[in-house]
Amino acid sequence: ESHSDSTLKRLVQPVFIQSMLEDMLHGGQLSCNHVDEVWPNLFLGDMYMSHDRYALWRLGITHVLNAAHGKMCCKGSDDFYGTTVKYYGVPANDLPTFDISPFFYPSAHYIHDALSTTGVFVHCAVGVSRSAALVLAYLMIYCNYSLVDAILKVKERRWIFPNRGFLKQLIILNNELNYKAQSK
Repeated sequence: ESHSDSTLKRLVQPVFIQSMLEDMLHGGQLSCNHVDEVWPNLFLGDMYMSHDRYALWRLGITHVLNAAHGKMCCKGSDDFYGTTVKYYGVPANDLPTFDISPFFYPSAHYIHDALSTTGVFVHCAVGVSRSAALVLAYLMIYCNYSLVDAILKVKERRWIFPNRGFLKQLIILNNELNYKAQSK
């Protein structure tokens, strides 16, 4: 294999993988509720549900992760939820240029800790891109799912579509986790 062939493969493979994942994301269930339980006691939803404290209480939610913290539509805070719900805000923009990857591990840790006690609600504005990317990262980091398997697992219960930038960052996370697993 020539140097140019291997360079071309390195450039084409990530584009192909991303395209394959986008095709997978387009398929299946094309609607979602304000909230869906995508993993035991892990709920993924939108800003509408984040404002309904009674409905969250009925679901047994004790932790909220807002992936659109500080944005106009998602003004969550500890003050809003009071002492019965722990709050964690991630100030992510739903733009392909936004680097959400620094929040993968802290968010996964927050979700993991919350699930050790009871329910956690992860949301952004619509509940399909920012919050979905963080839930996928959790499944990859703590449950040893590949990115493909994490997508398929969440899509059993909810339509999701992380933006292209987030998808690229999840592919990188997937590759890093695979490398770590092979190095053991």
